Amino acid sequence: MLLCIDCGNTNTVFSVWDGTTFLCTLRTATEHQRTADQYFVWFSTLMAHRKIAIDIDACIISSTVPRVVFNLRVLCDRYFGCRPLVVGKPDCLLPAPPRVDQGTQVGPDRLVNAAGAFDRHGGDLVVVDFGTATTFDVVDADGAYIGGVISPGVNLSLEALHMAAAALPHVDVSMPEAVIGKNTVACMQSGVFWGYIGLVEGICARIRTEFGRPMKIIGTGGLTPLFAQATDVFDWVEDDLTMHGLTVIHAFNKENG
Repeated sequence: MLLCIDCGNTNTVFSVWDGTTFLCTLRTATEHQRTADQYFVWFSTLMAHRKIAIDIDACIISSTVPRVVFNLRVLCDRYFGCRPLVVGKPDCLLPAPPRVDQGTQVGPDRLVNAAGAFDRHGGDLVVVDFGTATTFDVVDADGAYIGGVISPGVNLSLEALHMAAAALPHVDVSMPEAVIGKNTVACMQSGVFWGYIGLVEGICARIRTEFGRPMKIIGTGGLTPLFAQATDVFDWVEDDLTMHGLTVIHAFNKENG
């Protein structure tokens, strides 16, 4: 079985792929000081709780936090007896290499999203990922990542608003009943929710105009279903796109490595 690990700035996700389906998906907070032994205790305990045998023989890692990669490598070597593929490293091949400015280092999560989206939907895509940052990844006709947009994430924006304006409270992200808020919390929720709807619709429209041909829009990330309720900009909403992309990249390396 293949263990797919996606380490983001906020959460780290482990998914176990048996070649046909994901048997389970487990999520933990990203902490760079967590050791390989701690990862295994957490992982093995939850696998036992779900009554899934640990039969891992291959691993692939995508991480936007470089400091955690060492301990994840040790985890794979010590407990699963395999050398993991790490997306973004020279020995990890991509189905279609990115076409960006020379010297630019593309985030592994963006490369993985491009691979997963192209495998499912073909080319000429925009992948909108609601994570710590909200990213827009442009995928060309041949599946290559060719650039995109990075904007502050929804929760990051709320936190910045609270930190910069002491009188404003913490609020949850939710779809408000009306655009015009009648109290402080409702005003903040409306500003964030409808502000991000406007951001996504506006940026996608500008990308399409600049790209010059029809494009499909894919939404992914935990908040996508919430925002998808209020806009028809998304052609598809994918909750497992990153993990699917990791299986695609692993299969490509297995065939071509």
